[in-house]
Amino acid sequence: MSTGAFFVRVSLGRVLRNSRRVGIKQILNMSQFPAVEIAPPTVLNGKINVPQKLLLGAGPAMSSDRVLAAGSLPLLGILHTESFQVMDEVKAGLQYVFQTKSPLTLAISGTGHAGMEAAAVNLLEPGDVLLVCQKGIWGERMTDMAQRIGADVRVANKTPGDAFTLDDIEEALKQHNPAVLFITQGESSTGVGQPLEGMGDLCHRYDCLLLVDTVASLGGMPLFTDKWGIDVCYTGTQKVLNAPPSLAPITFSERAREKIARRKTKVQSFYFDMNFLFNYWGCDEGPRKYHHTGPITSYYQLREALAEIAEEGLENSWAKHERTTSQFHKELKTLGCDLFVKNKDYRLPTITSVVLPKDVHWKDVTSYVMQKHKIEMAGGLGPTAGQIIRVGFMGHNSCPEVLARGVAALSDAIKHARGGGDGAKM
Repeated sequence: MSTGAFFVRVSLGRVLRNSRRVGIKQILNMSQFPAVEIAPPTVLNGKINVPQKLLLGAGPAMSSDRVLAAGSLPLLGILHTESFQVMDEVKAGLQYVFQTKSPLTLAISGTGHAGMEAAAVNLLEPGDVLLVCQKGIWGERMTDMAQRIGADVRVANKTPGDAFTLDDIEEALKQHNPAVLFITQGESSTGVGQPLEGMGDLCHRYDCLLLVDTVASLGGMPLFTDKWGIDVCYTGTQKVLNAPPSLAPITFSERAREKIARRKTKVQSFYFDMNFLFNYWGCDEGPRKYHHTGPITSYYQLREALAEIAEEGLENSWAKHERTTSQFHKELKTLGCDLFVKNKDYRLPTITSVVLPKDVHWKDVTSYVMQKHKIEMAGGLGPTAGQIIRVGFMGHNSCPEVLARGVAALSDAIKHARGGGDGAKM
């Protein structure tokens, strides 16, 4: 036995004998590490306590027990075969909800904003003309992101609560000759559902790619990525898909991939570079390589959320949201409320923008339904701030039972805001 091995055995024996007398914890505390200067925070004493609330705002929506349970499944290494299998199943589910056969379909690690920024940094180079069809806050956000890249951003505006027509789009294409056109299908800040059919063909006629934000709409209203000629389409997981916020599903057409391949400059983000992410998600023919440590438990949860939509059927999901929201609109009339979006063909079936009676302040309503009923309803955002409240019945929340609970709480809050006491009892 070498001298070193003998020393290790003798030292270990001494540690074990000492541990029996004074305990392992005290032996470990005898280390020569310096004392910490910041004490353990007292707020971390004990387990976390999260209240149960009903989320009826603009997102996130509620997740099912099945989706939440998936978050507690065993962790896997991101390059394990089983992890690739989960990612492949997620990809198949996303192709279904996006209604695309594109192999360039995946989920970016990050929330919906990550999808927006990934689309921008991959499609745009400095000097590229981006036409933003702006009718709410998400056009403003895309403008900000594209300007940081150095793109030449042109903006076509619509009054909040209105939508673009094909004539509007063609006029803007003629005027600006953009490389990419951005538009939001579900404008959650205003409650507008943008018609998209025919827009892809129109953009391609002018040698322009179509980029669509579906964060507030995917799964809740019809979308046909391939059929409608959409080149890049992204969403978030936390609304109709009913998974926790954590991933940004996205899909690219072959036209979009070719534009990325023709870039003269590097993509201005390593993390969002599709040249790496396509490989990471098995979208190309090469062996998968490590790019980043993906949130594997979020992949589990998205997989289960997509499975629930597949089991229900997209057509049924679209119809369910239309029924629930139509009934909600009828109920609002009985409460003396109005709809911010006047054209019924432009109303988003997932999130409703509600104009309260003139003598009722929006903050009184949202605060009361939270304090009294533990229900979230959101105020306006961006151009609608201070003007409306936004109420969402998305995914599992799009059902008669939740609708009835939400309407009763809103009725109670309006009566209370008018000085009528507690209003409806629940």
